[in-house]
Amino acid sequence: MKNKILILIFIALAAALFFAFDLDRFLTLEYLKNSRQEFQVFYDQNPLFTISSFFLAYVLIVGLNLPGAAVLGLAGGAMFGFTVGVVTISFASSIGATLACFFSRYLFRDYVQRKFGDRLEKVNRGIEEEGAFYLFTMRLIPVIPFVIINLVLGLTPMRLRTFYWVSQVGMLPGTMVYVNAGKELGGIDSLSGIVQPGVLISFALLGLFPLVVKKAVGLVKRRRSV
Repeated sequence: MKNKILILIFIALAAALFFAFDLDRFLTLEYLKNSRQEFQVFYDQNPLFTISSFFLAYVLIVGLNLPGAAVLGLAGGAMFGFTVGVVTISFASSIGATLACFFSRYLFRDYVQRKFGDRLEKVNRGIEEEGAFYLFTMRLIPVIPFVIINLVLGLTPMRLRTFYWVSQVGMLPGTMVYVNAGKELGGIDSLSGIVQPGVLISFALLGLFPLVVKKAVGLVKRRRSV
């Protein structure tokens, strides 16, 4: 009980500080675009500190369900490039999601049950029929919002370690597409840069990815049922 109270105090304090200091103003595309050169200089001079700070911020934002994760994903691609951005964001998003799942299961179960109880029956049935593959498909196809998946899965019997590794694998393709879009976006210095092939392809992938994956998953499911 004491540990739960301490964790609740930490969550409340972190959320209060985030909104009290209006920190979400730093998590907009406009701000990040205007500050990209400053961030890049700081990163070049302090790579390990920058990556560690970004990683921690991403974990906390996702774990506490604070706004800004999507913008941070694009920022990571713009600042770190594709490889470092994918590795950093992939692990940070999976750890943050598992943290949110943990909080839902052990601290906010009643609230989540009241808020998303209508979705729980379908999710439980899906896990019962397909196991971890059900979560895998939800991660690949963002039909259910990322935040809701983290919270609702906290009310299921799925082990946290299973939730983590399935999320890690399932979110990786989407992370790669998103980071690549951020990398291309970071290279735009004028409005004419928006029509560059690399930028257009990246954002086309961002839009087409869920549709392609949905078709692929449907095909896999049909073959499994044969």
